[in-house]
Amino acid sequence: MFEGFKTDQVDVGEASIFVRHGGDGPPVVLVHGHPRTSATWHRVAPRLVQRGFTVICPDLRGYGRSRAPAPTVDHTAHSKRAAAGDLIAVMDALGHRRFALAGHDRGSYVALRLALDHPRAVSRLALLDCIPISEHLSRATAEFATRWWHWFFFAQPEIPERVINADPDSWYRGDPGAMGRENYDEWRKATRNPDVVRAMLEDYRAGLTVDRQHEEADRAAGNRLRAPLLVLWSRRDDLEDLYGDPLVIWRDWADDVRGHSIDSAHHMAEEAPEALAVALGEFFASRQERT
Repeated sequence: MFEGFKTDQVDVGEASIFVRHGGDGPPVVLVHGHPRTSATWHRVAPRLVQRGFTVICPDLRGYGRSRAPAPTVDHTAHSKRAAAGDLIAVMDALGHRRFALAGHDRGSYVALRLALDHPRAVSRLALLDCIPISEHLSRATAEFATRWWHWFFFAQPEIPERVINADPDSWYRGDPGAMGRENYDEWRKATRNPDVVRAMLEDYRAGLTVDRQHEEADRAAGNRLRAPLLVLWSRRDDLEDLYGDPLVIWRDWADDVRGHSIDSAHHMAEEAPEALAVALGEFFASRQERT
């Protein structure tokens, strides 16, 4: 995986972030979701390098080979604001003050928070399989709670750790053929680590508490996304089934919104890498600048 890429472990203070980076050109950051690592981008990142970008793929704090601080009662140690701050520090260490940014699944919430908290850093933003956490919760129905029950299970104290760590291979299921063997092996090693499991669960606990509060504060203050926004969603997942056209929701958060579905199930970077790389590459190439 990631032929020609370098790896680094970047100390950002309270956390240590593992990052892959390669290429030569305008910087693009790709942020993975749950329960993946940065390896999920192994079919997309090289394609973007071939399109002339420098591509940076971090493991979120506590995921994969990154390390996170101990959980806090208010879950701020695993908030999207804290994770976004990690990425700003990583990019600064790599010499990039401004960059394009894409996030998938839980990584999309980190990308959203980074763009809202650090608007000057983000030239263009792509959010994949995502509407804001606060929008999910304000629109919650019995169908949403049934399909996305894991949000509320993961938010419970201690019980999810005991259940998942008792048999992580049964809880987290993946196909090495579909994922790619090296990606699968890296992901499986991470899911067998109780510290990683704890951090991933804290991500969800923060989502229902402090992250929701931060989003609601942005809405109350009238804060909007400044960067052009590309929204992509998996056609064979359930985002459109639950909410209709996601672009309608995102127009309440950003002025410059465009997007479309990708013919894929949820893990589009692994299942539809060419279509995703084309969509991201064309969007990021528009008026992109070097740093």
